[in-house]
Amino acid sequence: MSLDIANFEKSTNKFGKLTPQILQDFEKIVGKEYVFTDDKNRDAYSRDHTEDYSFLPDVVLKPRTPQEISQIMKICNEHVLPVTPRGGGTSLSGGALPTNNGVVISMERFNEILEIDTLNLQATVETGVITEVFQNAVKEKNLFYPPDPASKGTCFIGGNISHNSGGPKAVKYGVTRDYVLNLEVVLPTGEIIWTGANVLKNSTGYNLTQLITGSEGTLGIVTKIVFKLRPYPHKNIALLVPFESNEEACRAISAIYIAGVTPSGMEFMEREAIERTAFYLEDKMNQKTSIDLPDNIQAHLIIELDGNNEESMMIDAEKIVETLENGFKIGEILFADSDAQKEELWRLRRNISPAVNAYSLSKAEDVVVPRGNLPQLITAIKTIGNEYGFRSVCFGHAGDGNLHVNILKENISDQDWNTKVNDGIGEIFKEVVRLGGMLSGEHGIGIAKRPYMSIALGEANLRLMREIKKAFDPNGILNAGKIF
Repeated sequence: MSLDIANFEKSTNKFGKLTPQILQDFEKIVGKEYVFTDDKNRDAYSRDHTEDYSFLPDVVLKPRTPQEISQIMKICNEHVLPVTPRGGGTSLSGGALPTNNGVVISMERFNEILEIDTLNLQATVETGVITEVFQNAVKEKNLFYPPDPASKGTCFIGGNISHNSGGPKAVKYGVTRDYVLNLEVVLPTGEIIWTGANVLKNSTGYNLTQLITGSEGTLGIVTKIVFKLRPYPHKNIALLVPFESNEEACRAISAIYIAGVTPSGMEFMEREAIERTAFYLEDKMNQKTSIDLPDNIQAHLIIELDGNNEESMMIDAEKIVETLENGFKIGEILFADSDAQKEELWRLRRNISPAVNAYSLSKAEDVVVPRGNLPQLITAIKTIGNEYGFRSVCFGHAGDGNLHVNILKENISDQDWNTKVNDGIGEIFKEVVRLGGMLSGEHGIGIAKRPYMSIALGEANLRLMREIKKAFDPNGILNAGKIF
């Protein structure tokens, strides 16, 4: 099955066509060995992790320098060829899909950590560096880059910029945007700019750095990033708290903050998320999970504390336990006091998405609401699912109100999957907005949420965004068809 074209308006007719002469020009720029037009490579770059969508590009290019990308963009802009920038291909919103065919620019050769500046607590990185590789490199210098997406072992740091990624530690440390100081960007018209300066304060004109971050590759192609870093927290404590209902688990989150504790992570997992993942880990990776699941337990929170003062963390852990035992219907709290136990908890959490996808094709949504409204949201999601005939598996970064909702296809017909289920998703988004939230916390809009943008934003907001897009990209060639 591919994306229902009736529900996706392609704009191919406004674009030019790839010609043998343009291909020769690309070969002169990047070298013939980095220009791919064969079916195998085109197919490999036709998909990301969004459902089972697939759109074949006409050509895949793998440049190595900003100047090469600049020359490519000048040619594409002149001939109005659509260009899709590509990172690690882990997008869940269709952000890396070449929906208008054309040119895919893969950033995989931009894979160097250029500098780790321990004096200023900064690092300069190319966008094809894998997030976990970057985290490990700065850790060796006793420094910390907190954004921590579940796909950190495969996603590119440039994709994190495009989607303003967060992850479990966002609850305490913030998201990607909070660590970006400066960006080198190739514009759709070919100019190369730096968006700011490598300083902690800057009130010089509009903040282009923050504008580019989270723009889903629609305004420019980021080639270098200057990040600010933090000192590394060497100690952590992890608790696994079982609850008798999803709502109780979500309600507990605000209570922990009211008790005066700010965890470094607070992750929600409903029962089926754990069951599916435990089966997946044992079946696919031969890794058994030791977590007990009594019949009365329907949800869990992973609560992590970090820092460098173990005594202070223990005091906070005791506050959490006291708060939950006195005010909530919970089971026996697991105190993960060994590295192996902590690793097991986080392995379980990070593998929920692949486990659910191994069980059934799914639509992966990541809505966000004020965290105090999570109990109402999760009740509404289950109610809407019953009304529209689908089941969902919910989990996510509950500490900052970001809930991942994987809607399962199971035995739903293709017709209902592309119509009735989409209507149900629209109802979920309406409830999210009613509760003060937004359509996405970190996955982005891409093509998956594009039809629903008017639910969250007024026409004046969308008009301003379209005008910004036009100012950067007058011919509309870069990641065309995304967001709007």
